[in-house]
Amino acid sequence: MLLRTLLLRLYRLPVRSVHRTPADFDLEAHDVEFATVDGTLLRGWFLPAVGAEDGGAHPVVVVMHGWASAAEDLLPAAPAVIGAGLPMLFVDARGHGGSDAAEFMSMPRFAEDLEAAVAWLRERPDVDADRIALVGHSVGAGAALLVASRDPRIAAVVSIASMAHPREVIGRSFRRYHAPRALVRAALRTIERTIGLRFDDFAPLHTIERIAAPVLVLHGLADHTVPAEDARRLAESGPSATLRLVPGAGHRNLDGFLPVMPEVVAHLRDALTQTPADREV
Repeated sequence: MLLRTLLLRLYRLPVRSVHRTPADFDLEAHDVEFATVDGTLLRGWFLPAVGAEDGGAHPVVVVMHGWASAAEDLLPAAPAVIGAGLPMLFVDARGHGGSDAAEFMSMPRFAEDLEAAVAWLRERPDVDADRIALVGHSVGAGAALLVASRDPRIAAVVSIASMAHPREVIGRSFRRYHAPRALVRAALRTIERTIGLRFDDFAPLHTIERIAAPVLVLHGLADHTVPAEDARRLAESGPSATLRLVPGAGHRNLDGFLPVMPEVVAHLRDALTQTPADREV
């Protein structure tokens, strides 16, 4: 119990308010709010595509940020995507941005929030339920891979700076402080019990193996939080994965990935302009 309490303090979410909105990027947006699996309210923005015609069901790109981040941090990518005719839904996970607080968060909980966003979209008559793509950053990328591994209707995934395996990342963080091996093992077991799943059950290295939809694995070569080797391993494990390593891009700041946005848009458009029948051929 003491170790669990200490770990919850160690991984507590920082309090931050929303400073940037779509209006700061001259983007049209509608505030949205819906409940996740435990009833907690999630908030975000729905951005209609530039020049989109009224009527009919459209594809949508859902965006999930990373740990201690928020939807606003990924807004710089929005102009390229909505400018290509693809509406977007930006969501703050529990305990982040404008969404309600949470005792703790984990990759599976990020995935639950992402699944709630997909379910909310599929109830809208203007959304094509089989043409939804997921874009995630860091822990949000791992969550996107987890959701796609469980939902074969997801049409495409863009994974930005995802870890390969959470056990490795957590182990590295403890080793930086020269923590005894026995303490590291105890901490890992406690985290698994708190989450309610084994790391192997949701590790991106394993979930990507079960995704038939096209996955673009993006990773910065200047990422000092998650090594680029993780991305190489993910791409090798994914049956429909493509690897794109980006020189100069780090982990926290999305700006380093903006030069490759045309490739991201092409990946999304190729997947979202196909029908389910086309994907089966």
